[in-house]
Amino acid sequence: SAATAVAALPAAGGALSSAAAWAAGARARWGGVPFAARGIAVSALKPLDTFERRHNNIRHEEAEEMAKYVGFESVQAMIDATVPAAIRRKDGMPLGDTYHEGLTESDAVAHIKSLASENKVLQSFIGMGYHGTHCPPVILRNVLENPGWYTQYTPYQAEIAQGRLEALLNFQTMVTDLTAMPMCNASLLDEATAAAEAMTMCSAIARGKKPKFFVSELCHPQTIAVCQTRADGLGLEVVVGDHTTFDYSANDVCGMMLQYPATDGGVLDYSDAIAKAKKSKVQVVMAADLLALTVLTPPGELGADMVIGSSQRFGVPMGYGGPHAAFLATTHSNKRLMPGRIIGVSVDADGERGLRMAMQTREQHIRRDKATSNICTAQALLANIAGLYGVYHGPEGLKEIANRCHAMAAVLAAGAEKLGHGVSTKEFFDCVTLEVGDADKVMSAAVELGMNLRKMSDSAVSVNMDETTKIEHLDALFTALNGGAAAPFTAADLAPGVDAALPKGMERTTPFMEDEIFNKYHNEHDMLRYLAKLESRDLSLCHSMIPLGSCTMKLNATSEMIPVTWPELANIHPFVPLDQAQGYAKIIKDLEDMLCTITGFDALSMQPNSGATGEYAGLMAIRAYHQSRGDHHRDVCIIPKSAHGTNPASAAMAGMSIVAVGTDDKGNIDIDELRKAAEKHKDRLSALMVTYPSTHGVYEEGIDEICNIIHENGGQVYMDGANMNAQVGLTSPGHIGADVCHLNLHKTFCIPHGGGGPGMGPIGMKAHLAPFMSNHPVVPGVGGDAHGSASFGPVAAAPWGSSMILPISYMYIAMMGSDGLKRASELAMLNANYMSKRLEDFYPVLFRGENGTCAHEFIIDLRQLKASAEIEAEDIAKRLIDYGFHAPTMSWPVSGTLMIEPTESESKDELDRFCDAMIAIRGEIKLIEEGKLPVDNNPLKNAPHPAKVVMGEEWPHPYSRETAAYPAPWVKESKFWPTTRRVDNVYGDRNLVVTLNEEKSEEKIAAFA
Repeated sequence: SAATAVAALPAAGGALSSAAAWAAGARARWGGVPFAARGIAVSALKPLDTFERRHNNIRHEEAEEMAKYVGFESVQAMIDATVPAAIRRKDGMPLGDTYHEGLTESDAVAHIKSLASENKVLQSFIGMGYHGTHCPPVILRNVLENPGWYTQYTPYQAEIAQGRLEALLNFQTMVTDLTAMPMCNASLLDEATAAAEAMTMCSAIARGKKPKFFVSELCHPQTIAVCQTRADGLGLEVVVGDHTTFDYSANDVCGMMLQYPATDGGVLDYSDAIAKAKKSKVQVVMAADLLALTVLTPPGELGADMVIGSSQRFGVPMGYGGPHAAFLATTHSNKRLMPGRIIGVSVDADGERGLRMAMQTREQHIRRDKATSNICTAQALLANIAGLYGVYHGPEGLKEIANRCHAMAAVLAAGAEKLGHGVSTKEFFDCVTLEVGDADKVMSAAVELGMNLRKMSDSAVSVNMDETTKIEHLDALFTALNGGAAAPFTAADLAPGVDAALPKGMERTTPFMEDEIFNKYHNEHDMLRYLAKLESRDLSLCHSMIPLGSCTMKLNATSEMIPVTWPELANIHPFVPLDQAQGYAKIIKDLEDMLCTITGFDALSMQPNSGATGEYAGLMAIRAYHQSRGDHHRDVCIIPKSAHGTNPASAAMAGMSIVAVGTDDKGNIDIDELRKAAEKHKDRLSALMVTYPSTHGVYEEGIDEICNIIHENGGQVYMDGANMNAQVGLTSPGHIGADVCHLNLHKTFCIPHGGGGPGMGPIGMKAHLAPFMSNHPVVPGVGGDAHGSASFGPVAAAPWGSSMILPISYMYIAMMGSDGLKRASELAMLNANYMSKRLEDFYPVLFRGENGTCAHEFIIDLRQLKASAEIEAEDIAKRLIDYGFHAPTMSWPVSGTLMIEPTESESKDELDRFCDAMIAIRGEIKLIEEGKLPVDNNPLKNAPHPAKVVMGEEWPHPYSRETAAYPAPWVKESKFWPTTRRVDNVYGDRNLVVTLNEEKSEEKIAAFA
């Protein structure tokens, strides 16, 4: 040891010969190398802040012990027994020189910082639905950058989600007030897809008998293009034209869409156009700017049937395209046709207020191909931010921002006229279009001065003001409009003489956002405490594992999240010139390359901004491929009955006829039935949609045979990427035989779920499908346009979808490296098999593979408990709350079951805690079975137990308060308290209340009483 060596040193003043003798002895003892010259291993000099060991929670020795507990000699032996040999990849998944080994956390942050610095952040005046905004720091730090908010799941378990449910109800109330519509959903993906959803609603209202949808030429171009794509799959025709002259006499138009204000900034009186449409029984859709509606007549008062738009400018960064929360507001008569989540007010078991997601029976996971939409993930986190922005500013604050933007535009218009330019939009809100003679010259001058404008034509530009515009920017704009020379006046000179009146007859006269919630929290201390109160009501990954099957609630590491709000990434407009977004271009290109390697595909489209949109885009690419070969008749899509509901809903949107096939007793696709279906429809077969590993959590042995059957009969294989967390590094969709697959970046690749969004669903595909990928009407060279210009069209408003969150997945892959990613898949499967083994003696485990293993998730059967103890899956789900856990996925894909997915980033201690909770609950059920607890008054039926119940004066239960609230040791150490008793789902749907205004109306108060 070093201490021994030090003790052996000669005493001070000793003879030189003594020192030499000691050195000679040292050489003998340590192999001839003197102590001072001992070699240092190069590995000891490498950085220590490696990431894989921080993400993958199970250490090697622990993992091997767990494998033995499951029944295998090693983890590798378990993997070999689980993943079919025929589809195993053996190439090591090379990710390139930069990323293959995995960057350390500090190196990865520095690397992406250097890439982000290649973006040029100019002041944006482009508009087109994207605006500069100030996210209030109290919201930025305490919501957008707070894992207590962004690691939550969709609020299916209402009792532990009352915080974000309240925030979303605020959002709905704000939007309904501003639009003057009676109801609104809790967010959609972006304004363009919201418009497409509204078009679909219009067709449904007309019962499919009116095949045309009219869109004003004054709508944003990306909105028009996305509607055209959607219409193609649905058999509709989008007609673009002049809303003042369009003729409805043929009685074949289901809806009309107007932009308010128009894409050129004009505030138009649409009264005559709306009246003409109404006379022909045509639904009126208006795409509206929420900020404008604080000062302009709201669409509901103009006669709109639906109002769509984006809430982005309410505190959400542009982020090169998203994510942003769109909305769709409409009338109560259309409530059953509305897409997306809707938050409603109900009551709990004590009759007290409880919020929940309303009308879930209309969603895709229930109605499948008959659903109103395929939307699953939306933009909950961003809707929360927008709603909280409204809470923080209040109605007067929002009007001040709106009036300031309008005043800026008015000063600009006056200055432009003074410089000899024409103003095309005489009536405007915050955007003016100018006739400048040489648009390119003005655009270039503006860029030189650090500003981006929008080119409307060779001779015209538009300039859109926003919350971030300063008076100095107006002076710079005057310079750009004056040939690059300073104007002979300043904005400050002009302002006192400018008439900033709003368009006559279009001013808003009705109040909005009068509820106390919007008029109470206008200082930071109060707002901070309100946000903390909401957060405290919600269980997130900050508290415990969220073992939702098919949802992959894994770690969202801080180092992955850090870049998201950097100005270099957050403050870029999606339609800037490409040379200003070279940092984004490199991040996206590297991420595409890595995902292509991981999936075994040749090309990747990053545009789909949700998993459901990815499904739809993949099927549309298949459809376009068949049509390019003259096979327009290929429209049959085979889908297993066990598939997620988005599969048939997406296929229906793509215009396909669905043929369902069953599964065998082991949960595998019935290959004989599949073969018969493929052969029967071989002349019309378009695609198979298949999830792998299966939705039952099993690696099916016959997947390669299944792919061959489809290909032999002329079809393409679409793979649902929901379960990629069991594939990465071990196999891949491309190796298996799929032609296209969507990836849930918010599952496998660590984008957080945000309480119900955002998500990203890019699609990987083989080379023959690449020419058909989504392109974009504004930004050139996107998707299919880079592979031969055969694109089926865009599926989202922005060219690369929700670009701002792509760095999260980029960082995850870059830091994990190839071996780390493979290890994550192995540990995800190990953890699932370990938990399955621990629970199998207490709950029957459904479906295992050939060698008795599951993949990364498993299903436990609770159906027998209904007969033995009157206990159902919901009772166990609610009782888990008392133990501090979110329930697994309930009653899907098999009714009366729970599907459990632990992921690789949970510790063995956490896995054991959850298993201990489930085993303890089984013990409680046994007491009911033995008659020691009543079937109608026990800890499960009464769960969850909030503090107000446990501390109440009365306790009419045959079990103790301690059993109710502290059923396990770890709960006593750290207790998460639900704030309501069990929420009544049926009551909330029968007495639908979706805004604060409705809740507080006399009629509703009487109904609730």
